[in-house]
Amino acid sequence: MTFQEQIERCRNYGDIFHVVRRAVKEIIGRERVGLMLYLGNLPLRVGAFHGLGSNGIVINRRLIDLMSKSAGSVTEMNSFTFTLLLHEYLHSLGYVDERHVRDLTHEISEEVFGADHPATMMALQLPIPRIPPSEMQLRTWDLDLELVKDFERSNQSYIS
Repeated sequence: MTFQEQIERCRNYGDIFHVVRRAVKEIIGRERVGLMLYLGNLPLRVGAFHGLGSNGIVINRRLIDLMSKSAGSVTEMNSFTFTLLLHEYLHSLGYVDERHVRDLTHEISEEVFGADHPATMMALQLPIPRIPPSEMQLRTWDLDLELVKDFERSNQSYIS
């Protein structure tokens, strides 16, 4: 099954992360297991983050919710999530420089999906979802982290 077919069939974060891990393994030959995914309320300018040295990735719940309302298709929404997860997964593998991670995110996406796929285009510039004025108001900093179950499905060694 092609990467394009796989991303279209994804139904949850674990499915998308499986595609991310497979793509990274195929293109740069590295992988890591033991990661956990959290959804959190982050400022809208932050899509996701990985705490250096941690085993957690946090995706912006507010941004995902807004994007899901404005995405034109499942493929577009899955591509958005793929791009966020791929970027943070690369950080978890030890790539620290933001510019290098952005370039790798684009390179991997283009290799596995082709130049015209939504994920490849999002690797260059994430779309800005339609943000209602009510969401633009400043909120207090309250992450309210939620652990995503069934995210990591591997029982391999830590990093290879």
